[in-house]
Amino acid sequence: MFSKSKINEPGAKPTDSAKPAAPEAASIPAAPKGADMKPTAPKAKPPASVLSSDLHIQGNMKTTGDIQVEGTVEGDIRAHLLTIGESATIKGEVVADDVVINGRIVGRVRGLKVRLTSTARVEGDIIHKTIAIESGAHFEGSVQRQDDPLAGKSKAPAPAAAKEA
Repeated sequence: MFSKSKINEPGAKPTDSAKPAAPEAASIPAAPKGADMKPTAPKAKPPASVLSSDLHIQGNMKTTGDIQVEGTVEGDIRAHLLTIGESATIKGEVVADDVVINGRIVGRVRGLKVRLTSTARVEGDIIHKTIAIESGAHFEGSVQRQDDPLAGKSKAPAPAAAKEA
């Protein structure tokens, strides 16, 4: 009976209110923990977008996700991870955190990590933080290392504009 009276009277005594407050406090943080779990589920990384070998794109592409190109793109590509397939041809600038080139690129490549496999054919400059070129890769252009090659493009026009003005 003594314990029943404490449960039935939640705000009667300070010691009694402290006991129900603890379970309420425990249930309140439980809701945010559940809420925190919900955002983590959508944060699961989606699979790469695949552009098939029969696809021909004219125009620029930009994403924060991953792209795997097997077809032809005439335009610039900006992505997180960009994989150029063996049958792919890109005519334009490529900017990505990670670039894996198995096919052909005609244009500038900017990436934190750039990898040219043995089947790669690149005609253009490569600006990178780290680079790997496998034996058998064809490359015509210059290679330049920068600590932040992704931001290098936005910094270059500003001084040029200042010099012209």
